[in-house]
Amino acid sequence: LVLRIRGFRLAVLLLLQGGSAYKLVCYFTNWSQERQEPGKFTPENIDPFLCSHLIYSFASISNNKIIIKDKNAAVLYQTINSVKAKNPKLKVLLSIGGYLFGSKGFHPMVDSSASRLEFINSVLLFLRNHNFDGLDVSWIYPDRKENPQFTVLIHELAEAFQKEVINSSKERLLLTAGVSAGRQMIDNSYQIEKLAKELDFINLLSFDFHGPWEKPLVTGHNSPLRKGQQDRRSSSYYNVEYAVGYWIHKGMPQEKVVMGIPMYGHSFTLASAESAVGAPASGPGAAGSITKSPGFLAYYEICQFLQQAKITRLQDQQVPYAVKGNQWVGYDDVESVQAKVQFLKNLNLGGAMIWSIDMDDFTGKSCSQGPYPLVQAVKRSLGSL
Repeated sequence: LVLRIRGFRLAVLLLLQGGSAYKLVCYFTNWSQERQEPGKFTPENIDPFLCSHLIYSFASISNNKIIIKDKNAAVLYQTINSVKAKNPKLKVLLSIGGYLFGSKGFHPMVDSSASRLEFINSVLLFLRNHNFDGLDVSWIYPDRKENPQFTVLIHELAEAFQKEVINSSKERLLLTAGVSAGRQMIDNSYQIEKLAKELDFINLLSFDFHGPWEKPLVTGHNSPLRKGQQDRRSSSYYNVEYAVGYWIHKGMPQEKVVMGIPMYGHSFTLASAESAVGAPASGPGAAGSITKSPGFLAYYEICQFLQQAKITRLQDQQVPYAVKGNQWVGYDDVESVQAKVQFLKNLNLGGAMIWSIDMDDFTGKSCSQGPYPLVQAVKRSLGSL
């Protein structure tokens, strides 16, 4: 009897822990394998125990069917099987869409129920054949006309995933979405109460709040945790705290909000001797030697930049920026990601999302903080996964 009671207690404890475990959802991208060392990230670089969920980006659509245009697809499928063999609890999802795919990539597939059905059937087959655990829809971003189509697509996918389980002995496939953190976009793109019923969780893209695309061009942080002292009118929405609060206010349960933390920063070329937040800029910052995109630096490039740079912590926004010569970069570091995790734990969110693990210092060669210094800091701060 005592044994039975002990067993029962243990079961209750495990249930309680299971209920409170946070998700650590990690995207990795197929173009990072094209980079030169030390930024070249191949599926073999994946640590099976780093994250609770891995999301491969991005799949595409051709003739209403889901496809992966990755010349190393065979390696990817092998890797998925081997990481899951090492860590059977790991969930691996496939993300469809992305920034370059945009809205246009989802048409004409979403335009009729027949083409959507063809797509959904191809998704079920593809995910099961390649041992994925779910689908992440990264439609960036539906406009007002398209938002009913987005809702219908999510609804029909959720229904199909539910039905498929009844006919198979497998675990139900997960359904998630990568969603905007901009207030205007949230209002235009999503019927949140309907989505809340169908999605397992959302991956909130709580970054790109400021960058070299803005007009007038002034310096601003990629992913500030809170509103800055200078933020007025609409710029007071451009922070993680506001975006998270707005999604919850509009009807997304907080435990379904997985909050994005970027492994990169946005950079600017300063236009004058002024270098604070809001200083005038003449254009994007110089491209990184590995990512080669003006106005953008991966964390492993930022570590190099920080040598001989002047670092300032924004007390109000709880994030750092660095200045060297006429170059300005706002980024996240170990301290700022810890503050973000504390914030999401205080709100009982579903967990943290990483965009993307291939931009952290995954080799440990650039920052002298060991492999994956930012992801590991997020993981330590989250506690049980």
